[in-house]
Amino acid sequence: MKQNPITLTRAVLLWIMLGVVCGLLGATYWIILSHIMAGFEQFNGLSLLIVMPLAGFLIGLVIHYLGNPGEIGLIIDNIHLNGGRLPMRENPSMILSSLISIASGGSAGPEAPMVQITGSMGTWLADRFRLHGEALRTISIAGMASGFTVLFGAPLGGTFFALEILHHQYVVQYYEAILPAIVASCAGYTIFVAITKLGISPIWHFPLYNVEGIYDFAEAIACGIIGAIAGWLFIAMFRGCSRLFESLPQPIYVKTTLAGLGLGILAFLFPLTRFFGEHQLETIIEGNFSLVFLLGLALAKMLAISVTVNGGWRGGIIIPLFFIGACLGKAIWLIYPEFKVSLAMICVMAALNSSVTKTPISTTLLLAKLAGFTTFTPILFASTVGFFLSPRLPFIHSQHQK
Repeated sequence: MKQNPITLTRAVLLWIMLGVVCGLLGATYWIILSHIMAGFEQFNGLSLLIVMPLAGFLIGLVIHYLGNPGEIGLIIDNIHLNGGRLPMRENPSMILSSLISIASGGSAGPEAPMVQITGSMGTWLADRFRLHGEALRTISIAGMASGFTVLFGAPLGGTFFALEILHHQYVVQYYEAILPAIVASCAGYTIFVAITKLGISPIWHFPLYNVEGIYDFAEAIACGIIGAIAGWLFIAMFRGCSRLFESLPQPIYVKTTLAGLGLGILAFLFPLTRFFGEHQLETIIEGNFSLVFLLGLALAKMLAISVTVNGGWRGGIIIPLFFIGACLGKAIWLIYPEFKVSLAMICVMAALNSSVTKTPISTTLLLAKLAGFTTFTPILFASTVGFFLSPRLPFIHSQHQK
C-alpha cells in the first residue's frame, strides 16, 4: 500500500507526542493499580479463599458485559494481519479487568494490558494524522514499545521487546519501527519517571557480581540449559491447564471465579505466589530458603500463572517468569555453592523468559536494567541458549511468521 508522505520533523514530533501520551497513561494506570493493590494486600490467610473468588467474579462480569479484551496473541495477530491496527474498543474491558486481576493477587503483571492500551493509542494517533500502511503499523509498534518501557524502565529493552515478541524466529522484521519506538519510549519513560519517581534505579538488589573469567560464561550456559528445561515444563503445564479450562462450558464469570478459588488456595499454601512477583522476587534474593521450598515454590508459581491466564484473568507473564527463574537459580546455587548466586539467578531468569517468549535480545537488556548488571554478556549467553533450546512451536501461537 502506498504510504502517505510525512516529513522527518513531523514524524519525530509525532513519536514524541505518542511517548508523552503513553507516559501519562502508564503513570495513571500504575498509580491507580498501586492504590487498589494496597487495599487487597490487607487480606491474607484463609480470607483469600473468599477474596480471590470474589475478585474473579468481578473480572468475569467486566468481561461478560464489556467484551473480551483479548491478550498478547491477539495484539500480535493485529500487527501482522490487520495492518498494524490495534482498536481502542477493547481498552475499557482490559483496563478494568486487568486492574482487578493484578491488584487482587493474580500471577500476571501490568505489561500486557499496558502494551494493548498504548499500542491502540498509537493507532488512534496514526488515524488523526491520516497515516496508513507501514506508517500506521510503525506507530502502533512504537506505542507498544512505550508501554513496555514505562513499566520496565528500559527504553532500549522495551523497544526490542515490542519488536521481538511479534515473531518466534526472526528477531526483528519491522526494522523501520526501531527509531520511532526508541524516540517514543524515551519520551514515555521521561514522563513516567517525572510523575511516579520510579524506574530510575534497579528494582532488584542482587549481590554484587563481576565477570571473573571464562568459566562464568560456562556457568551462564549451564544455567541457560536449566532455564530452557523449566520453559518446556512451564509450557506443558500451561497447555494442560488451558485444556482443563476450555473443557468447562460455563460462562466466563464462572471460569474466572473458579480461577480465583484456585489462586486463593495457592496463595494460602504458598503466599509468595500471590501477585505478579516484583516485590516477592526481592524476598527470594534476600531470604534463606531450603532447596525443597524453592523448587516447590517455582512449580506453584508455574501453576499460578497457568490458572491466572487460562482462567480469564488479565495480565502479562514476564515478571512472574522472572520470579520462577530466580527461585530455580537460587536452588542451583544451593546445590552448587561454587556457582555465583547472582549469576545463577539472573541467567535462569533470562533463559526461562527467552524460551517462553522468544525474546533473547530484549530479555537481556531488560534484566540488565532491572537487576543493575553493568556486564550483561553472561545474561546474553543464557538468554540465547534458552531461545535456541525452546520448543519449535512457540508458546504464543500468533508468533508464527505471517
